[in-house]
Amino acid sequence: MLQAGSIEDETFQAAAPLGIAGGYWRMDPAETNTRFFERFSEQIVSRRLIDTAALDRAKRAAIKTKDRLDLVLLKLGLIEEAQLCSEIARALNLDIVQTEDLPAEVIGYELFSPQFVRNRRILPLRIEPERIVIAQVDPFDAEPRAALAYMSGCIVETRLIDSSAFQRAYQTLYEQRGISPGEQAFDPRESEASEADVERLRDIANEAPIIRLVNELIAQAVEAKASDIHLEPGQNGLEIRFRINGHLHLRQPVASGLQAAIVSRIKIMAHLDIAEKRMPQDGRIKMPIKGIDVDFRVSTIPIPFGESIVLRILDRSRVVLDFAALGFSSEERTVVSNLMKQPNGIFLVTGPTGSGKTTTLYTALASINRPNIKIFTVEDPVEYQLPGINQVQVQPSIGLDFPRALRAILRQDPDVIMIGEIRDLETARIAIQASLTGHLVLSTLHTNSAAGTITRLIDMGIEPYLLASTVNGILAQRLVRRLCSKCAHPHPNANFWEPRIAQELGAKCPNRAPRILIEGSCSECIGTGFVGRFAITELMVIRDQQRQGILSGASETDLEDADGHSGSHTLYRAGLHEVWAGRTTIEDVLSITKGASW
Repeated sequence: MLQAGSIEDETFQAAAPLGIAGGYWRMDPAETNTRFFERFSEQIVSRRLIDTAALDRAKRAAIKTKDRLDLVLLKLGLIEEAQLCSEIARALNLDIVQTEDLPAEVIGYELFSPQFVRNRRILPLRIEPERIVIAQVDPFDAEPRAALAYMSGCIVETRLIDSSAFQRAYQTLYEQRGISPGEQAFDPRESEASEADVERLRDIANEAPIIRLVNELIAQAVEAKASDIHLEPGQNGLEIRFRINGHLHLRQPVASGLQAAIVSRIKIMAHLDIAEKRMPQDGRIKMPIKGIDVDFRVSTIPIPFGESIVLRILDRSRVVLDFAALGFSSEERTVVSNLMKQPNGIFLVTGPTGSGKTTTLYTALASINRPNIKIFTVEDPVEYQLPGINQVQVQPSIGLDFPRALRAILRQDPDVIMIGEIRDLETARIAIQASLTGHLVLSTLHTNSAAGTITRLIDMGIEPYLLASTVNGILAQRLVRRLCSKCAHPHPNANFWEPRIAQELGAKCPNRAPRILIEGSCSECIGTGFVGRFAITELMVIRDQQRQGILSGASETDLEDADGHSGSHTLYRAGLHEVWAGRTTIEDVLSITKGASW
């Protein structure tokens, strides 16, 4: 425990108390930044919590920003806050506050006002005639201890608490018991906010507890490999959900008293207008998580109890531009590779939002990216930066939409053009014009099947003869969850398959059997039973028979049957193969194909 006194440099321990009423622990700022943190650096390196290169980078950043080393380590994401708290407690010989140490009710209100507790991140644990025990987030902040010692005439003893535990305790003791005295309630549903309200919200959102709370929330989502963070205000507080492997998982809700501050903090980070609560807004955030820069797309929209916020996580470190890793079979990889070698024409990838279309196109571009090929992309937004590829972000607000960007790109002498999405007739016509003039064009479209893409483009107004002469191939894809190898076991009854399906799939994979999820409790899958996702695909190569069908107005079924496979490459059938091979579940396949006939 830390009492009134000072750090003993040689022993690297907290010294004995001064033994005078009103005494408090002091640390000289220069000593804090030199001797202590030199010893602390040696400690965390020797315990292999951080390597020397990362530590040197943090030290350079601390010198440049004139910030404390521990704060820089957190900002750079080089160490988790709970681990940092534990190591500082070890270095200072402090006890860490446990849940059972926290009081059940607010104590010491005359000394510890809610504003003081929140602003200085201090919680009273026990108050005795000659001693006050507190939990403090920042042990290097001596001023509040000095004030408490002076006002009470007592010895002040300190325990260490990490900011997440402090925030939870503060919510339980103060926020959930109503608004603190002296603080005016702020209703986030108000249609208009005064300038004073906006400035007050901005001040709260820029306070250290809120900053840490939001940063920890984002870091938790990235570490859980979530694709999206959903913050949804309700009557009982702010509900938080992470989308992991395509499914939403509920997290611990946040008290309604913090809702406005959290929303404002995210808006500030995304450079949005915190005073605007009636209109949807879109923005971007870029921040380091464990030393890796991660991008976030932020979307806000008003709902009855406040503003719903969704953060799409774009973590470049998790993107693997390799068809095999994405789940493509060797046959599919060969076909796609041949399509990418065509000198001109159109290759389309279809599927709903979040089905991995852009990643597939990025992988295709990476496979042909050479110094002798000039590649342009036009996207909204640019999700990942690809070395050697010219990427253009559309900006409709200034008139740079897809058609205008494409016309400009065609004057840049490109060999390959990727269009983020064909959304309208004008964009589709420019894509076809580009393919007819000797360019290879890649793009995405929202359709349910490969054959349905032709019908969709004709409905948009594209003439069938243009499609027949330009489209080389269409890939429909969905993402299914990959079964955890530790939690998945052979299905106890393989007779749940229709005999005809089981016979054919068994011939394809004679040594495999379908598996189902028995339990999801291992550390590898974090208790979900699944580790990542992979693609199931339906690949249609447009050959002479399909071209004749397009010209004659053939139906989707006729186009699927035109290659002689009788629909054997449908998404549903591809999913069944993956189930039989033990890589996913029949429930996952049915949920994304809706039991489509094959």
